[in-house]
Amino acid sequence: MSGDDEWTLGPDGLLERTAARIVMFDPSGRLFLLRGHDSEDPDHTWWFTPGGGLDVGEDPHVGAARELFEETGLVVDPGRLVGPVLERTAVFRFTYQNRRQFEEFFLLHVDEHEAHAVGSWNQDNLTELERDVLDEVAWWTVDEIERAQGNGTHIYPIAIARLARSWWGGWDGTLSRINEP
Repeated sequence: MSGDDEWTLGPDGLLERTAARIVMFDPSGRLFLLRGHDSEDPDHTWWFTPGGGLDVGEDPHVGAARELFEETGLVVDPGRLVGPVLERTAVFRFTYQNRRQFEEFFLLHVDEHEAHAVGSWNQDNLTELERDVLDEVAWWTVDEIERAQGNGTHIYPIAIARLARSWWGGWDGTLSRINEP
């Protein structure tokens, strides 16, 4: 997540960018999520997977690993990322502007040591905007995600619990595609 310099104006007038994200599982099957808020609307918060905008020409595996490092301090070889397992197009409002993001999601299974390191949330590499809008991190079970969403907590992608259930035991090679307006 960074400033408007990585967003371009789409043909319909929406700011848009490509991004890469990671669905990260710990050894017990929990998913790592970050909670953020809109800098212009601090009461609007949501949980999401690590990741963000890709640099021009950047390989999505490399970009996802870079974003994971920036947001958590965890260094992973891009070759460990499985997928892409999901392509998501999302339209959302951020800093008073509607935006469209084209995302590729990858799977990453981490060991206990890596899970602990990520859970302690090293914020040294966050951008200024990320320092402003990222609030906390947590490991969630799929059941906790479903309960939270049922109680009105915003967690993206919306289908993350269903998808995570199918990915936990291993990816079957099917690329899912979703659009979230």
